[in-house]
Amino acid sequence: MNNSKVKIESRQRRRKQIRKKISGTTERPRLAVFRSLNHIYAQLIDDSTGKTIIMVSDLSKELKTGMKKGTSKIDKSKLVGKLIAEKAIENKIETVVFDRGGYRYHGRVKSLADSAREAGLKF
Repeated sequence: MNNSKVKIESRQRRRKQIRKKISGTTERPRLAVFRSLNHIYAQLIDDSTGKTIIMVSDLSKELKTGMKKGTSKIDKSKLVGKLIAEKAIENKIETVVFDRGGYRYHGRVKSLADSAREAGLKF
């Protein structure tokens, strides 16, 4: 079996195990992180209604204008975490449930979470 296919299946299995245990509500939505090869995305999701409340990525217009061309992926993740926390606080959301999406808690995922905490979100 192809090694990259094994990695994807392993992440999907971890993701399912995580999603069995956590769920977002209206008062405490789920902060879901998706990490692709070049970009990172974060969403606040209310699982009781199945709606996405806020969505931010490093492709967002608010971040694209402020970033330089050689910005590292970790720095982009920090900016995404800060922006999603600011938008959440504007919408009167202070506490969230963190969903790392089956990814290891280090690197880009950790920097996003840490910058969201610094900006005022509580996990």
